[in-house]
Amino acid sequence: MQPLDEARSQPTAVPAPLPPSAQWALAGLCLSMLMSSLDTSIAHAGLPTLTQAFSATFQDVQWVVLAYLLAITALIVSVGRLGDLIGRRRLLLGGIGLFTLASFLCGVAPSLWLLVAARGVQGIGAAIMMALTVAFVGETVPKARIGGAMGLLGTMSALGTTLGPSLGGVLMAGLGWRAIFLVNVPLGVLNFLLAQRFLPRDRPLTKTGAGSFDAFGALLLALTLTAYALAMTVGHGRFGPLNIALLLAAVFGLGLFLAFEARTPSPMLRLTMFRDPALSGSLAMSALVSTVMMATLVIGPFHLSRALGLETALVGLALSAGPLVAALIGAPAGRLVDRMGARRMTVIGLVGMTTGCLTLCVAPVSLGVAGYIAPIVLVTAGYATFQAANNTATMTDVGPDERGVVSGMLSLSRNVGLITGASVMGAVFALATGAPDMATARPEAVASGMRGAFAVAAILIVAALIIGLRTLRREDARL
Repeated sequence: MQPLDEARSQPTAVPAPLPPSAQWALAGLCLSMLMSSLDTSIAHAGLPTLTQAFSATFQDVQWVVLAYLLAITALIVSVGRLGDLIGRRRLLLGGIGLFTLASFLCGVAPSLWLLVAARGVQGIGAAIMMALTVAFVGETVPKARIGGAMGLLGTMSALGTTLGPSLGGVLMAGLGWRAIFLVNVPLGVLNFLLAQRFLPRDRPLTKTGAGSFDAFGALLLALTLTAYALAMTVGHGRFGPLNIALLLAAVFGLGLFLAFEARTPSPMLRLTMFRDPALSGSLAMSALVSTVMMATLVIGPFHLSRALGLETALVGLALSAGPLVAALIGAPAGRLVDRMGARRMTVIGLVGMTTGCLTLCVAPVSLGVAGYIAPIVLVTAGYATFQAANNTATMTDVGPDERGVVSGMLSLSRNVGLITGASVMGAVFALATGAPDMATARPEAVASGMRGAFAVAAILIVAALIIGLRTLRREDARL
């Protein structure tokens, strides 16, 4: 990491407009983020249809979603590092091409397991796109406009998540399940053309700066992250012997990875990077915040349907409120980051999330749908602000040779938080509800479980807020 810059925490002057070439380059990056985020959620809409199309069980069909997420989680740091070594532009073009080809293969897959395999390949392309879009911001826009660009990427991510289920439903209703994958083909071609035409070319590699790719370290990390992700997802909500064995394997793999990285001459991750409290704090906050955000997706449907008695269509409409707010507020939040400072806006976003979680802890069921949606809107608005600010604070002063790997670590911390949240926050919700079966739980029990889960969520956000305040004070003291 380079020395801290005043732009991290001090307001800046209003920057000049971006030149057209930079605008088109940013449009390509936004499309990469939109496509990879869209395919995280669009496949969920097709799971019931796929069970019928392939005469498969729901547990088997879930691998269509899981294969994609596992590939992203396992490889996102490695591909970020690879981009630093061989050139981010050429690797991003390869990732877009791979994602587009895999989308076509998904759309024509004749069997479920060929579809799952194609989704895994699609996840590799998505990992490249997710890791390198954020890394490219520093090379595409001026430093004074990084916050706005990060906010725009956050908007695209939220928009993809929001559009996924509804767009998937429309496509399947009119064209069948294959259309939810084939829609990526024209988008991928457009994305490839924009990236090829407008992204800055890779710098020539030097003998001293290039290094070599740590293939064994990348393999260790991929296996470790895969074991952890499976530990958090298999078992259908029950943490049994298999989950424990996978978790122990992940712990052992992490120890082996750290020991190897400390001794190899060209590590994938320089462990000294984590001595920087600003970077370590940003990654920790990202994981904590993402864990809480998954709680809104896991708990929301049960609370709206069981505790508030909404029908399925209204549940879907209510659930879209939070992501829609995140999509709308991302770009304005990014512009505020440029003007007010990244670290201060990080704290402001966390304060908003804390307020929303605490409100959900005490809001009575008598307030109805509004009593749930209003705090959720506050949580998601705070999350969008946090994402724009935290990404800006982390990436602003990263050296050119480490942007890919640091961007990958940011994305990994988010994915690990989401995977952990799905398991842990779901378990907290079930425990606080006290019912053996959520489908038959009484409305009062579900409401009680929701309040208990968001009490834990509030504790996690307060922990993130403490980290953010300490980082802000430390950096203010250095200026």
